[in-house]
Amino acid sequence: MELTVAQKLDLLLKLQEIDSQLDDIKKIRGDLPEEVRDLEDDIAGFETRIGKFNSEISALEDEISRYKAAKKDAEKLIARYKEQQMNVRNNREYDAITKEMELQSLEIELAEKKSREADYKVKAKKEEISATDALLKERREDLKAKKQELDVITSESHEDEKKLLEKRDLQATKVEDRLYKSYTKIRNNSGNGLGVVTVRRGACGGCFNVVPPQRQADIREKKKIIVCEHCGRIFADVDTEYK
Repeated sequence: MELTVAQKLDLLLKLQEIDSQLDDIKKIRGDLPEEVRDLEDDIAGFETRIGKFNSEISALEDEISRYKAAKKDAEKLIARYKEQQMNVRNNREYDAITKEMELQSLEIELAEKKSREADYKVKAKKEEISATDALLKERREDLKAKKQELDVITSESHEDEKKLLEKRDLQATKVEDRLYKSYTKIRNNSGNGLGVVTVRRGACGGCFNVVPPQRQADIREKKKIIVCEHCGRIFADVDTEYK
């Protein structure tokens, strides 16, 4: 059986009442859920940063090991060249060996220089890790406190919220699909979560703009769906107690 406009509006208004009760529960939590998410994002970011620093340190330490190995190889070559110098047959061989020794000495200096630079970078990265780790510990403590606070608030309203959500699901099935979609869209776009309102003291219960008397009369008749020309909210009725 086709529902009348009055019945449709009544069902929609009851859904709005349930949603408003759920909104009130969420308001008690305030910004805590968002603060918890922000802290979790911060922690994830810091952990990623520390992981990146550790990877960079590992790469730098590998570089230092290669420089040390290169230095040792150069030192071995110099020692070998020194032995060869003892057995040279002419000045040309002596000069050639001396030149090779000088080249290896330069290799040692370069390896030491590069090793010092890499070591300096490692120390800098470790300092950054230390600073980031301090921030990470701070955020974890903040998160722990915020979660405990949120858990207390949530536990207090958990049963009420559960019952309201079940009630809402049932009520939503009773509302005409087209009306439900319009209601949801209006509600999501409104700052106070109201998609359906009544006229109070001659004004829209959502945006408080004046509703003309003739329009109020049309709303009372409930022969068609009427929305506020200012905010687009659906009018369910006119509250006679506020006349």
